[in-house]
Amino acid sequence: MCSLRELGLTDLGVRQLDKLVNSVLPSVSQQEVLLPSNTSSQTAWRTSHLSSHSFFCNKHGKVVYLCNEKFSPPVFSLPIWVQSRGFKTLRTKTRQLQLSSDRSMDSDGFTPSFMKGFLTRDKGLEMETLDRLLKNRNIPDGQQDAFKSGFAEGFLRAQSLTQRTQDSLRRTRLILLVLLLVGLYGISKTPFLSVRFRTTSGLDSAVDPVQMKNVTFEHVKGVEEAKNELQEVVEFLRNPQKFTALGGKLPKGILLVGPPGTGKTLLARAVAGEADVPFYYASGSEFDEMFVGVGASRIRNLFREAKANAPCVIFIDELDSVGGKRIESPMHPYSRQTINQLLAEMDGFKPNEGVIIIGATNFPEALDNALIRPGRFDMQVTVPKPDVKGRTEILNWYLKKIKVDPDIEAKIIARGTVGFSGADLENLVNQAALKAAVDGKDMVTMKELEFAKDKILMGPERRSVEIDKRNKLITAYHESGHAIVAYYTKDAMPINKATIMPRGPSLGHVSMLPENDRWSETRSQLLAQMDVSMGGRVAEEIIFGNESITTGASSDFDSATKIAKLMVTRFGMCEKLGVMTYSDMTKQSPETQAAVEHEVRILLKDSYERAKALLKSHAKEHKNLADALLMYETLDAKEIQLVLEGKTLETR
Repeated sequence: MCSLRELGLTDLGVRQLDKLVNSVLPSVSQQEVLLPSNTSSQTAWRTSHLSSHSFFCNKHGKVVYLCNEKFSPPVFSLPIWVQSRGFKTLRTKTRQLQLSSDRSMDSDGFTPSFMKGFLTRDKGLEMETLDRLLKNRNIPDGQQDAFKSGFAEGFLRAQSLTQRTQDSLRRTRLILLVLLLVGLYGISKTPFLSVRFRTTSGLDSAVDPVQMKNVTFEHVKGVEEAKNELQEVVEFLRNPQKFTALGGKLPKGILLVGPPGTGKTLLARAVAGEADVPFYYASGSEFDEMFVGVGASRIRNLFREAKANAPCVIFIDELDSVGGKRIESPMHPYSRQTINQLLAEMDGFKPNEGVIIIGATNFPEALDNALIRPGRFDMQVTVPKPDVKGRTEILNWYLKKIKVDPDIEAKIIARGTVGFSGADLENLVNQAALKAAVDGKDMVTMKELEFAKDKILMGPERRSVEIDKRNKLITAYHESGHAIVAYYTKDAMPINKATIMPRGPSLGHVSMLPENDRWSETRSQLLAQMDVSMGGRVAEEIIFGNESITTGASSDFDSATKIAKLMVTRFGMCEKLGVMTYSDMTKQSPETQAAVEHEVRILLKDSYERAKALLKSHAKEHKNLADALLMYETLDAKEIQLVLEGKTLETR
């Protein structure tokens, strides 16, 4: 027996179904179809007590289907009797046999669909059912064969179409699966699109060490003390028996500490190159990722590879990112696994003989205390910024790599680059070479090196700035005031250059060139620096009057005030307050704060008066230097000396 849903007739209305039943089963009347459930058993209809959708209907025996036993299948059911079964009942074999004996269409009652039931019947029943259908349709004998052939052909085509549809679905699913796998693989190789699905097999560099044969201590300039300390490590790697024979052992870890650009990485490479051993390079940020345990696993793999190739050098750059102080953080509960593994590998139960660990950091105070104790990083080497001798060596090293004028004096550039690191000096030489190429020159001269130094210190020239004549005149007298005070003050630094060419935020500047690096300064040298700073404002006041002074001296006053405060509060150079430091003025009493402020004012006022007296006594030289700056815009030390001596400059 088939339901209306299986026949696809659930969308028809009651009247349409009545017409359909009358046309298919003309011998059954409307009244017989709509018989109630309590009709007698002599009628042509009986009640089929199948399981309904609710317990209530099963209990009270509500009619579910009306079946006609006089007609062969297919049997149609009315929409008002359609059962929506939410479950299936499990019947015993005896019950099934009993039901099949009471029904003449036992096999058709359990057919899930009309087409499936049609296919599962045996051949004889199919032919009988089809013949009965032909008979009921009153199809002439001459057309019955054509009807049967068309029926079979339609079934075969439907079956073929279903098979093709299933095959197409299988192919589509397979293609989509392949595309999905390929897409995931592509995304995993693109770090900008998603998180890379990296394996935890360890650092790539640990598997493939680098041989540093072309880097030695000859390539490292300006850090002689650091090279001398690392020479012991090189001797150990070359001849370890020399140290073990006496019972001594070399430090397991060497920590290179210093500001950026001083050559810490280059020193580590030079150690491996001098000893001719494998060099393992890793950055601290390469160990930790978002996956738990990745950092510790990579530490283990790195040291496993290093021990297999001992003696060797492991260099961990930016050590503070992996060896920072351990803290309890609910945001990163597993953040200590990596550093714990590093501590165990460096000084644990398993020895790592022949493996030298070199770490580099700019922030040694951020490292964990257990990492820098004896037995781990127990040797600390400071790599400072180079002094004037070191800067000269570095400049000569990089100047050899470009075409330069033989008359270049690297020491002059080195004197004017106080505080420059090795990387800064390399950048200076490169900027000078680019400037010479832009100007179309065949070699680099001192002019390009000075230009590069000024560009790094004060910014690029602003030649496009249009400055009116009055402002240009004020700038010329302002800068010449600095130069006059610096030239005629005993303990002031020598002048290197004066210019009124705008650079960065300033409209002009006077650069000073110390003879050597100053490790400490005397009181007279500090007072001289204050006097030079006051020279610009004093010159404006003398030449243009009190009402025409400008804001150009603000930075000069900042530097002068800073020096005066240090003299009073830190250097003990004030007779009234004595040799006492005042590091935090907010914690001092109001009387002490007032006394410090009073002494600072006295120092600044005295400095202003000294600069004023000096400029008034050299008014002629002041005017000549300002006129020369207006004409040439930039004057070097020799040209300034000629102008102040009253000599004429050569035409450029």
